[in-house]
Amino acid sequence: MTSRPAHGLARTFRQVLVDVEGAALYVTINRPAARNALNRAAHRELGQGFDAFATDDTLRVAVIRGAGEKAFCSGSDLKEARERLSDEYPQSGFAGLTHRFDLDKPVVAAVNGHALGGGLEIGLACDLAVAVDHAEFGFPEPLVGLAVLSGGIHRLVRQISYKPAMGLLLTGNRIDARGALGLGLVNDVLPVSDFESAIERWVSQVLRCAPLALEATKQVARRSLEEVSLAAAIRRDYPAAAAMLASRDAVEGPRAFAEKRPPRWTGH
Repeated sequence: MTSRPAHGLARTFRQVLVDVEGAALYVTINRPAARNALNRAAHRELGQGFDAFATDDTLRVAVIRGAGEKAFCSGSDLKEARERLSDEYPQSGFAGLTHRFDLDKPVVAAVNGHALGGGLEIGLACDLAVAVDHAEFGFPEPLVGLAVLSGGIHRLVRQISYKPAMGLLLTGNRIDARGALGLGLVNDVLPVSDFESAIERWVSQVLRCAPLALEATKQVARRSLEEVSLAAAIRRDYPAAAAMLASRDAVEGPRAFAEKRPPRWTGH
């Protein structure tokens, strides 16, 4: 499929590559010499890229990955951070993702190498994750006198069991891709030879679904976690679910099934 720049952003970005294939946005952290560690410019460009994704009705799923085969993202660029004595992220958080709580479209982490520190935070902020089998995962922050403060602690103890989460957080230890799969941090682990086809398979499976159904599902899943009880979560109002039920696609889906044909989604 022919790719095209998203909103012309690729013409101005230097740290990040942004392309569109059909209804999918592909975002690549393009700092392989720095193991795809993020500096201020990379954070800014990622934030702008995901802003464009959020507001473009023609885009239904995003994929984020790192350039090369060694690293998905190794976190913050510590050399730059040391010179500035502080990190500067966009309002949407680390990599333009970790504080983005109103994005109801699915985001896939294509973990093509090590996901350490902020790299693991990016993976935790995504909805699906596919990892190459030589990837490693971990939070080395305590080993350099820091802590995971962009949401990674909160997400990790919610997404996996408490003691395995604290085992990672309190030691700085790494786990391999199979270990991450066993903990539920990733959905799939593949050798390099199968990695690209696996990404496309997950993207195509997502794109089979109705756009508003995907948004409703993600909104309900995310916002229900904010409630203290199951009853409160079920009783809560979910605007994306209401929009889905009132849509033409909610009529088209059952009709296509009855007529034994593929549905023609409009997103309306």
